[in-house]
Amino acid sequence: QVQLVESGGGLVQAGGSLRLSCVASGSTFSDYAMGWFRQAPGKEREFVAGITWSGLNTRYTNSVKGRFTISRDNGKDTVFLQVNSLKAQDTAVYYCARDRSGHALVEDTTEPYDYWGQGTQGTVSS
Repeated sequence: QVQLVESGGGLVQAGGSLRLSCVASGSTFSDYAMGWFRQAPGKEREFVAGITWSGLNTRYTNSVKGRFTISRDNGKDTVFLQVNSLKAQDTAVYYCARDRSGHALVEDTTEPYDYWGQGTQGTVSS
């Protein structure tokens, strides 16, 4: 049974930072690309960042480029999302997910992702 467990969310002031973590279990973590998505109240879930199995290729949505950094530690079955210079519009529940597709590039739609964590809330106060 594959499980993804996120942590690291919280309440921060605008301009602050968070470090989100997602620990995977139940499968060979290093076989899969991983992604971070977020969902704000009343909005659809959106892609934030993704990383290939090797960590050599990453992809970000335009609104977070230069502020967010995705990374992974295959030895610890963990993917991270460092979020800096936070803005009020970054407030959302953040989810990690596993990409089953095996594609060489990071996928930025929800369709290829088959397992999801329960989410961690990140709230930015202005």
